[in-house]
Amino acid sequence: MTPALQAIGITKHFPGVLANDHVDFTLERGQIHALLGENGAGKSTLMNILYGLYQPDSGEIRVNGRPAKITSPHDAIAQGIGMVHQHFMLAPPLTVTENIMLGQELKTHRTHLLGALAVLDRRTASRRIRDLSHQYGLDVDPDAYIKDLPVGAQQRVEIVKALYRAADILILDEPTAVLTPQEADELFVIMRGLAKQGKSIIFITHKLREVFAVADRISVMRAGQMVGSLAPAEATRETLAEMMVGRKVILAIDKAPAHPSQPLLEVDNLQVMDDRRHMSVDGVSLQVRAGEILGVAGVQGNGQTELAEALTGLRKIVAGHIRMAGHDMTHAHTRQLIETGLAHVPEDRQKHGLVLSFSVRDNLALCAYYKPPFARGIVLQFPIIEARARELAAQFDVRTPGILTPVGSLSGGNQQKVIVARELTRLLSQAAQAGAAPILIASQPTRGLDVGSIEFIHRQLVQARDQGAAVLLISAELDEIMTLSDRIAVMYKGRILDTLDAATATREHLGLLMAGVLHSEDGKGRAQSALNRDVRQI
Repeated sequence: MTPALQAIGITKHFPGVLANDHVDFTLERGQIHALLGENGAGKSTLMNILYGLYQPDSGEIRVNGRPAKITSPHDAIAQGIGMVHQHFMLAPPLTVTENIMLGQELKTHRTHLLGALAVLDRRTASRRIRDLSHQYGLDVDPDAYIKDLPVGAQQRVEIVKALYRAADILILDEPTAVLTPQEADELFVIMRGLAKQGKSIIFITHKLREVFAVADRISVMRAGQMVGSLAPAEATRETLAEMMVGRKVILAIDKAPAHPSQPLLEVDNLQVMDDRRHMSVDGVSLQVRAGEILGVAGVQGNGQTELAEALTGLRKIVAGHIRMAGHDMTHAHTRQLIETGLAHVPEDRQKHGLVLSFSVRDNLALCAYYKPPFARGIVLQFPIIEARARELAAQFDVRTPGILTPVGSLSGGNQQKVIVARELTRLLSQAAQAGAAPILIASQPTRGLDVGSIEFIHRQLVQARDQGAAVLLISAELDEIMTLSDRIAVMYKGRILDTLDAATATREHLGLLMAGVLHSEDGKGRAQSALNRDVRQI
């Protein structure tokens, strides 16, 4: 049978980078083909070429066995290729129908005193969208407004939008990044249904568990090359991780039981507004004790970002109290928090974690450049700063041409490693000092990193815990939360719905809480939403 899509010898250069190096990729009809690879492996470049966003330097694309020249997304759509991006391309104030119609407007012509008028035919489009969603089990209300839909429903709208444009080939870029486990499982059912009806799907993910749940074929890219393609039955999580990184990776962290002591971070009835003046943190109370990791689970956008910013002095607090090692730090600025012992791995590395125009050396010295041994009085000790930077770059595998290279020129993953190296090193140094309150706020600490770097950073977080630090881990990766945490707090709509012992927490229970479901009534699966009752803080 002729493949639905083939990429043959695709090569693409960017300044100083060979992003795709003679890449071959084949997607069969009715197949779900997972594409794995670490950050910077070249998979996104390849997909952008297939969708017409980039042009290859050499190589050929074939659709249904015929050469295809794809110079724009319009060409890709004409060839039956649709792409659902990780960040949805939807207009929140518009309805589902209006979003799906954009660029494909159906019009009717009506007579008017001034002549014929072309009018948008929303009714016909709505009927077609309803039929498509029913045909593929996507459950989309054409008249709903995007702003009122949960993220899982918004993603279904994106898929219907591609099908509305007659796509037979779907590229799904990290489609589960913003979904609860239950929503992800629903998406996999939808993907299976699409494949059974003849659609061919490229599934880009970095979650190894997911490829075994849904993929018919798995391909792995590393350093711009396709290093292998195999059936799920031929693979294990360990072999895939080794293919992605190029060495054996220990996926399970050897973590001894925690021995927590006194609370180092105490948050009481905290209220924080977001940039739109909405109460995004609504009465949060929690404790993090020395020698434990408290994980905050939740679908991104439920107040986790604002919580982290408030705890680190980056966002104003409306009400509530924050205590660190018993001291009131509610309205302390960031320098005071750092001096108290706080370390921070921010969610937005470029905005809050780095000075992009500064060198790797200087960024590794931030927060401590004015202290011995980096400074003697007002004089910076550059030989010591440089020696320490070289040591940390080697220890944390920061891949850079040199420590004087501007950090803004590094890849996102290497920028993250600079932050993690600086903050964890400073945290462990402070943990050894008398009177310090070593607290780590780690928000999405492994975002953009390959599995080998994730393994290393996970070990560092556990080491920080074992040396007496209080670690607050905020992550959209449920596997990361379950692997590292000693206790898990679930955040939904700005509130902590429940706090669980990680040893007994299940993925299913956490997924329900992440969707706002507190408990199931009468044993028949009917759930009560947290939005319909007064939620008590845990």
